[in-house]
This record gives sequence, structure tokens and C-alpha cells, in this order.
Amino acid sequence: QVQLVESGGGLVQPGGSLRLSCAASGFTLDYYVIGWFRQAPGKEREGVSCISSSDGSTYYADSVKGRFTISRDSAKNTVYLQMNSLKPEDTAVYYCATDPITLATMRACSRLLPDFGSWGQGTQVTVSS
Repeated sequence: QVQLVESGGGLVQPGGSLRLSCAASGFTLDYYVIGWFRQAPGKEREGVSCISSSDGSTYYADSVKGRFTISRDSAKNTVYLQMNSLKPEDTAVYYCATDPITLATMRACSRLLPDFGSWGQGTQVTVSS
């Protein structure tokens, strides 16, 4: 079955960097869209970034543009989120999610909507001095 496992979270000082990993099993990422979402305490889940494996298109929330980079390693069947210049407001649980590529999921990916069927368990990112 489809399974996603996030890792790489932790405690980092403001201005620091982390790289999150989303390892997929039970399917090949080649025909999927994969998104990163986050949820801070008391807040709604928000889209951070998304990548389409069909053409490599990437999408970012305005709040992370220029600081975060999403990428995919087909050989490892893993998607990464490189996070630089981290801020306290980036503190949240980060989730990856995926679905097969369709018009609907491409739309969700481009708009960073959490309309995906498979989710990982999340990894905590805390940015604090």
C-alpha cells in the first residue's frame, strides 16, 4: 500500500537550515504529485510546496519562496524539502502528501490545497533561539 514517511525535522535556530525527507514505498513517485504541508498549533494546515513528477513543475507558498526548495530523487523514491533561512513562524508539524497525477490533483498541487489522499505521519520543525 501507499506509505509516506517524513524525517529530518528538529530544533534549529533562526536563520538555520533543515532538509526534510519524504520517503515513499508501495508505489513509484514517477506518476504522482507530492506536496508538503504544515500545521502549527491552533492553526489550519497550510500548503508549503508541491512538485509534479510529470514535468517537474514546482509550486511554493509566498511565505517560503526564495527560502525553501522542493526536489525529487527518483532513484531513492524520495522527495525533499530544503529549508533555509528558517524563521520562528516556520515552526510547525510538516507533512508530505501524494496522489496520482490527474487534472484535479495537478490543480490542487498548483494551488497548494490539501486535497491529497495519502499522508505521512508528520515531522516536527521548531525554530527557536
